Amino acid sequence: MNKPTDAAAAHVTNFIRNVIDADLAGGKYASRTWGGRPGLAATHAGAPGDPAKIRTRFPPEPNGYLHFGHAKSICLNFGLARDYGGVCHMRFDDTNPEKEEQEYVDSILDAVRWLSYGWSANGTEHLYHASDYFDAMYRAAEYLVTSSNAYVDEQSAEEMRAARGTLTEHGQNSPWRDRPAAESLARLREMRAGKHADGSMVLRAKIDMTSPNINLRDPAIYRIKKATHHRSGDKWCIYPMYTYAHPIEDALEQITHSICTLEFADQRPFYDWLLERLAEGGLLAKPLPQQIEFARLNLSYVVLSKRKLVQLVDEGHVEGWDDPRLPTLAGARRRGYTPEGLRRFAERIGVSKSDSWIDYGVLEECMREHLNEVAPRRVAVLDPLKLIIDNYPEGAEEECLAPNHPQKPELGKRPLPFSRELWIEREDFMETPAKGYFRLYPPGVTPAGDPRPGNRVRLRHGFVIECAGCDKDASGNITAVRCNYFADSKSGTPGADTYKVKGNIHWVSARHACRCEVRLYDRLFRVPRPGAGERDFLLDLNPEAKKVISAQIEPALAHAPPEARFQFERHGYFVADRIDSKPGAPVFNRAVTLKDAWQK
Repeated sequence: MNKPTDAAAAHVTNFIRNVIDADLAGGKYASRTWGGRPGLAATHAGAPGDPAKIRTRFPPEPNGYLHFGHAKSICLNFGLARDYGGVCHMRFDDTNPEKEEQEYVDSILDAVRWLSYGWSANGTEHLYHASDYFDAMYRAAEYLVTSSNAYVDEQSAEEMRAARGTLTEHGQNSPWRDRPAAESLARLREMRAGKHADGSMVLRAKIDMTSPNINLRDPAIYRIKKATHHRSGDKWCIYPMYTYAHPIEDALEQITHSICTLEFADQRPFYDWLLERLAEGGLLAKPLPQQIEFARLNLSYVVLSKRKLVQLVDEGHVEGWDDPRLPTLAGARRRGYTPEGLRRFAERIGVSKSDSWIDYGVLEECMREHLNEVAPRRVAVLDPLKLIIDNYPEGAEEECLAPNHPQKPELGKRPLPFSRELWIEREDFMETPAKGYFRLYPPGVTPAGDPRPGNRVRLRHGFVIECAGCDKDASGNITAVRCNYFADSKSGTPGADTYKVKGNIHWVSARHACRCEVRLYDRLFRVPRPGAGERDFLLDLNPEAKKVISAQIEPALAHAPPEARFQFERHGYFVADRIDSKPGAPVFNRAVTLKDAWQK
């Protein structure tokens, strides 16, 4: 089920693992049974013992695309299940029909699969939807009413809000709180039958309006919402609140450890209260799930707020949910980030009980580490300048050999065609060299007035050349560099070692190169915490986050398949765009530079 076994992701203990270790050592779940599918207590009664030692779940709401914060949760929940011989359920919390769409369901499943996780175990596909449990949730609601643990409240939303109280003042009981259970049950059934308008009444749990925890002050658990659900259609016109639905979903699925982020810590007392009441009524089987909270991901130079991500997309600041600048998993994939790098990142930052900020550079370094291991090397000239070898025969060509990966000789070498005219990087020539510049410059005079020969450099994997001068257009712009080569200096030949040069530059043959579009992506925001201090986060967008250039690439890259990743020597790691690349006309996206350009 849970395939990833990255060597870099060594087993690291943390407080969640400590809880699981203690639960297993104490035999907390030893008597648990599994009826083969989620269900109320009767489903699991008399069934065989659960083959899963633990059960976790990844429960996104299908109302948007997953982002880096979700990747942390995916790796945590699926990883724990893998390590403890358990099962992780893939569940959609689709209880809000107005915001959920099949597009988001499909994108979420695609993202989880891309991270190399699955939900099949012990012959069962553990893919579930909260909407499949609406009948069980409603049955539980009727039980809460008949057991005097819930009531239908007909106050307006404003009246309920005013009576809720504050952190320093108790709430006030609703005038409907003590209505007879039979009357509330009749109203609840009328709600379900569609006899009342949206917002006219809600079902509330009856707990304690004087509780210091506001979440226990008779929270709403069902509301009227006459909206079509993307799966159940118009069967329902009342829908459960998330805080009511989520613990029931966990219990129906026999989840052992319900892992969520810290903002749900205040909801845990209601989570436990609800499950205990339903277990008392025989609806749920014990042992009940337990909720464990950990700190959500706070990552610098990005925004992970769904509201802000929607704004970026809807207002056109980015080019869709899979824009490589976005911190969505769809964007990360298109940018060239790897599942292995994301899993390595999740393991490296770990889990804790306190909020902290992680520098984006940590994620980038995880990507560099993995891409360095797996990405073949190729040559691309991103700012091309023509280089002409005057003493190389016209029309002649030959091959130079370049390793596919310098640390993996078993991957062999590839031919680089060589000819009289080449493309080099514009920055590799300087007409008047600065101090310490070791690349190409023409003959001239030193500051002391002495003659200075043209500089020599090695064409990487090729010959040593000596600069002879340059060509210019009528405006004085340099159009080509002129040089001469030393025929006995070819890399890999006996004569190569007789030439000692300080400069080494890359190149591609102009005759054989392929021109292509390259997109240079950088961080979407130019400051670590966009929008800090009530500032409009859009003001912090990085105008240099995307640059589109025309580059010259070696012929081996011309037919790179979509999502093929490479290290462009000297430049960084690039991927053939999964949407726009075509055979013979690739488009490359920069995933990450070779070094952290943002490091202070």
